[in-house]
Order: sequence, then C-alpha cells, then structure tokens
Amino acid sequence: MLDLERLRALHSVATYGSVSAAADVLHVTTSAVSQQLAKLERETGQKLLERNGRGVRLTDAAQLLVEHADRILSLVEQAQADLEAHRGAVVGQLTLAAFPTAARGLLPAALTSLATDHPGLRVLTHEVDPLQSMPLVARGDLDMAVVQDWDNELLPLAEGLQKGPILDDVADVALPPGHCLADRERIELKELAGDPWISSAADTICCNWLRHTLRGIDAEPRIDHMAYEIPTQLALVSAGLGNAILPRLGRCDVPPNVAIVPLEPALTRRVYAIWRAEAARRPAIRAALAALRAVAATL
Repeated sequence: MLDLERLRALHSVATYGSVSAAADVLHVTTSAVSQQLAKLERETGQKLLERNGRGVRLTDAAQLLVEHADRILSLVEQAQADLEAHRGAVVGQLTLAAFPTAARGLLPAALTSLATDHPGLRVLTHEVDPLQSMPLVARGDLDMAVVQDWDNELLPLAEGLQKGPILDDVADVALPPGHCLADRERIELKELAGDPWISSAADTICCNWLRHTLRGIDAEPRIDHMAYEIPTQLALVSAGLGNAILPRLGRCDVPPNVAIVPLEPALTRRVYAIWRAEAARRPAIRAALAALRAVAATL
C-alpha cells in the first residue's frame, strides 16, 4: 500500500519544482524528502526522479503517480473535514494568512477570541499579500487566507476555492504637508493626476491596483517610492515625497503634518476569507470566519 506521506513528498516536488523547495514547504530537511522518495521508489518498483542539470525531473511514472496523489490528498482532506464536522469540535491546527492591514486590524482580536472560545484549536498566522496567499491556499499550503479586492479590479477566485465576506473597507488619500488640496473636505482622484505617489512594493495587489486606477483616469502612474509597511509610507508622505492611499482598516498613527482626505467617489475594497472547498465543513474554518466577522462588526 502506498504511504500517504511519501505521496505528499512527491506531490510537493512536482508542485514546487525541486526537493529543496518541497522540503521548505513541508518543514522538513531535504534529506528527509529524499529518503521518502527513495522509499516510494522501492514501494512502486519504479524510478520517479531523474537528474536534470542541477535539479531533478519527474519520470513518466512519477507524473502518473502525482495525478493520483492530487485526488488522494484532496479526498484525505475532505475526510478529515467530515470527521471534524461529525465531531463538531473546533480543534486541531489552522494555518491562516492575511494581508498587512488585515493582519493588524483584524487578526489580534480574532485570535484572542478563538483562543478563549476554542482552546483546542492552534492557529498559525502569516502575513502574506493576496497575490501570493491565494495560490498557497489552493495548493493546500495554507488552510485559509484573508484577501482583498477593489470595486474597479476584482481578484479572480482560483478553482476549488470558496469565499466568505468579512467587511467593506474605505480608503482615503494621505497628502503631504503644504499640498494645495489638503484643506478640502473631499477630493476627486483625477485632481491628483500627475502627483508623485508612494505605494507598496511592485509585487503586491495594492500597487497593481493603484497603477490600474490611475490609468483609469488617464493619469500615467508616477510611483516614486515603494514600501511594504504603511507607517513607512506615511513617513515618506510626511517628508513631502508624495501621496499615498490609506485604508481605514488597521490604520496606524498618522503624522500630524499629513492630511487625510476622503475621495469622491469613495474607493472601497472588499475584504473576505478564502478556503478550499474540501475543507468547508471544518468547524475550525467556520469558527475563524465567525471570529473575523465579529471583529469587523466592531470597527
């Protein structure tokens, strides 16, 4: 009989392209993955990996086995979810990712609530941008993720995932000292066309959205500075280096010389949780979503 953990090791090598990458995902050593694969080769009587330059290549036999492993691992997850649902207890381990402002604005209170109400559940959290967290959930590396998209740019839901809304979040514009529109009650984004901007890094959903939004008002984006952390972005705004979009969720202290002005029409993003369809019956998934929604309702 095929060993499940050995199938998982082969599946990870196929998914991530190397033994070392699979080891990182599985949180084991490369030696441990190699040993699992060697045992799987002996079990199947087939060669599964071949040298390919400095890396490895899956043989035809391995590719066939990986196709079955996809279905097997999915069925195992579904069985685990059904057993947890039958038991009705919120127990076990849940890996949860969130983008930075959600990690700051939602997770602390939600995790505290989960720890109090469900002491048998261990939640492991990671701060991950939605562009990276969605494929990680789809592949099974994360159980759940809090992601976002915007009214004018939706985030396509990967196949096999389900989602549940948490809240709608409004974003304002942060203007540097002396900006000519700083004393306005509201600003249209097109009035800021041509201004320098500060945003998160180029590989994040927020930076992509800002480029898309500015181009939508016929303003070629001038993003002069990029920083992951909102406090860093605000420090750059405070220094007079550009404007920044500032969501209200998880808003940190704003420097006194920075003006926060609402936009007209309002810029709104949807914040929601995603999980694999096979895991939908897990009480831990439902409990985490309920905790996140409860925190959002107090904001």
